[in-house]
Amino acid sequence: MWRWRKSSAEIVMAEELRTAAAATATATGAATAAETTVDSNGRKKWTWPSLLRWIPTSTDHIIASEKRLLSLVKTPFVVEQVNIGSGPPGSKIRWFRSASDESRFINTVTFDNKDENSPTIVMVHGYGASQGFFFRNFDALARRFRVIAIDQLGWGGSSRPDFTCKSTEETEAWFIDSFEAWRKAKNLDNFILLGHSFGGYVAAKYALKARDLHPEHVQHLILVGPAGVSADTDMSERLTQFRSTWKGAVLNHLWESNFTPQKLVRGLGPWGPNLVHKYTSARFGSYGTGELLSEEESKLLTDYMYHTLAAKGSGELCLKYIFSFGAFARKPLLHCASEWKVPTTFIYGYHDWMSYQGAQEARKHMKVPCEIIRVPEAGHFVFIDNVSGFHSAVFHACRRFLSSDPDNESLPEGLTSA
Repeated sequence: MWRWRKSSAEIVMAEELRTAAAATATATGAATAAETTVDSNGRKKWTWPSLLRWIPTSTDHIIASEKRLLSLVKTPFVVEQVNIGSGPPGSKIRWFRSASDESRFINTVTFDNKDENSPTIVMVHGYGASQGFFFRNFDALARRFRVIAIDQLGWGGSSRPDFTCKSTEETEAWFIDSFEAWRKAKNLDNFILLGHSFGGYVAAKYALKARDLHPEHVQHLILVGPAGVSADTDMSERLTQFRSTWKGAVLNHLWESNFTPQKLVRGLGPWGPNLVHKYTSARFGSYGTGELLSEEESKLLTDYMYHTLAAKGSGELCLKYIFSFGAFARKPLLHCASEWKVPTTFIYGYHDWMSYQGAQEARKHMKVPCEIIRVPEAGHFVFIDNVSGFHSAVFHACRRFLSSDPDNESLPEGLTSA
């Protein structure tokens, strides 16, 4: 079931992306014909057909590819664009130093459970991803939870303001403050917060900030292969040696210049979709771990991933401000582990390139309940690689919300505790 709540958000995002696409097409001379669209005032205007654009994507492509991917989900859901305003209340900075003071929107998909007493779980995607990456999980989780998944500001189907943050603090605020504005707009008071990879970093930082203002909002924190737990002082010897080579120096320069994978996809123009196809076919196919994607799943995920990556650059530009080369956090979660106020579960795939050992070290300093669960036959995308194992880990993490006797719940078979 698909329902779309119409709002001005679609028009706002369309203008952002069309401006970028038109500028690129003009520079390359790639387009030679035109088609009509409707602007924010309802007037028809000429734009370049997607087949003739250098970067063959648009707002409509993102929305359509999301709809096709979520057609695999059987549980009824609602997609809406949640208005978060033009900036955090009381702040002189709009999202963030944007030249525009127009309202911004967070793309949100909600699966309402028939049981009104079901706990709410909010899912936050990782870097370079969007909420649709959880397409294999929505049906199972929606049987036990009210599930809400979002595209973070600057990604997926959410608004993509100009990214003008200049520091780690501002960059963290971009994601934390926009999430808080979204929470207020959705009127959410108590929920379980799940974040994957970079989304785990954001979720943890949000919970740390919220502890002083509204500690009751986040009831439990689930960090799935979280990025940013350790600092570069924990860098492996192999990576240290690589950074000292000329290749490592070049890659480090590109990193500090904020060259993102998305820029490569855009730079390849009409060849970008093929690059994304090769990645998804390898990562979730020939070199995949666990339960491989079906042909239909691979096709739909590839299409969705391309359009979300190739759209206007925004949230992706956080990379160099949050992480140093090698994806080590400039302000690691490990350094604030003693300040943790929310019970936490870490979930890692056995083959996750994010090491669970950082979570073990953080747990030594935490003063709240903390457990680390490892899922077999899974890598960094544990929720895609081993669907049933991931769901078992989430249900176990949330046993005090789901079970009448949580203290006697044993770890599900196949999972291991670290």
